[in-house]
Amino acid sequence: MALPAPSHPSLARARVAVYGLFLLAGMAIGTWTARIPAIKADLRLTDGQLSLGLLGIAAGAITGMQVVGRLVDRYGSYRTMVPMAVAQGLVLVLPAFMPNLATLALALFVFGSVHGTLDVAMNANAVVVERAYNRPIMSSFHALYSVGGFAGASAGGLFAHARLGPAVTFASVGALILVISLLSARWAVRDHAGTATAHADGERPGRRRLGGGVLFLGVLAFCCLVGEGASADWSSVYLREDLGSSPAFAAAAYAAFSVMMTAGRFAGDRLAARLGRVALVRWCGGLAGAGLAVSLLAGHPVAGVAGFGLFGAGLSCIIPQVFSAAGHRDQAQSGRALAAVASLGYTGFLAGPVIIGGLAELVTLPRALFVPAVLALFVALAAPALRSPSPDPAAREAPVSEGAA
Repeated sequence: MALPAPSHPSLARARVAVYGLFLLAGMAIGTWTARIPAIKADLRLTDGQLSLGLLGIAAGAITGMQVVGRLVDRYGSYRTMVPMAVAQGLVLVLPAFMPNLATLALALFVFGSVHGTLDVAMNANAVVVERAYNRPIMSSFHALYSVGGFAGASAGGLFAHARLGPAVTFASVGALILVISLLSARWAVRDHAGTATAHADGERPGRRRLGGGVLFLGVLAFCCLVGEGASADWSSVYLREDLGSSPAFAAAAYAAFSVMMTAGRFAGDRLAARLGRVALVRWCGGLAGAGLAVSLLAGHPVAGVAGFGLFGAGLSCIIPQVFSAAGHRDQAQSGRALAAVASLGYTGFLAGPVIIGGLAELVTLPRALFVPAVLALFVALAAPALRSPSPDPAAREAPVSEGAA
């Protein structure tokens, strides 16, 4: 059926529904992160043991992403993301009741699986809504994920300040996530399965191979998320240990990165509409790479904070545009394409801190941090890969309908 015009109330509600999904996904991760110290203390885990437990989230997320692509293409993003959104609020509570490291790792594997599955499915639904709007709106969805992460971390901090345990924290935030998920389900757009858009030759989309273009988009996501992971783990260490700043000022480096990334994502849709996807990624990659590189050469704490702020601003718009390009490339395989890109990107986020840490042992941390800068410049040069191989898919109609859960 034909899609309503962007001013139609049902389409506006569909957009708000996706905002809710991105918000709740960010809240789940932010809340969990804020209460990690309490979980570690309750189970009396060493740093090494905690690291092993945290691998459960990574393993679960990657596992979920391997499965969800075919589910989205077969059943549609709506029928995949709604159960996962509800489950996200439920599984958040599990880690608080685990008695030992093994059960904690298992609970985190389940948490990561749900989160990874939801991540791909909600991005696929965002692509459907963006196609209906026929203009860039993906960046604002990712901005809400960042807002959700901040809100979740803040809530976790408040519960910790009030000396309330992780169980109360997770149950309270989990209940809020359930409410948001159910409200989003009522308004979310119900897309048909990808098989409905299979090619006329009768070949099932799940059996066709993803093109090299999609995999290269995954490489670009990997490059960007290496930088995000490295900034999260090493920006404050760089300012404190290599530039000699105070602990409080050192923390400002990642704060600047996070704030500028969120602000950039809120501005990203208008920039994409004005500049186009390729030009935006080219300029953003250049800003990220040059900003970080110049600050590293300057070697001053103020320059370090500014450099990581510019790095965050530059990276802010790239991942939303990469995801959008992947989802629009082939409507019949949108789920598989997004899953492949998300998996490679998430691998980069996990590998980034390890890569930088290993190189720092060999060549010092300041020199190792040039790697994310170089990767960002590579993304800028590779920006034409985001160009659609066919007429802009956002201009085509997609068979969707809107209804209550």
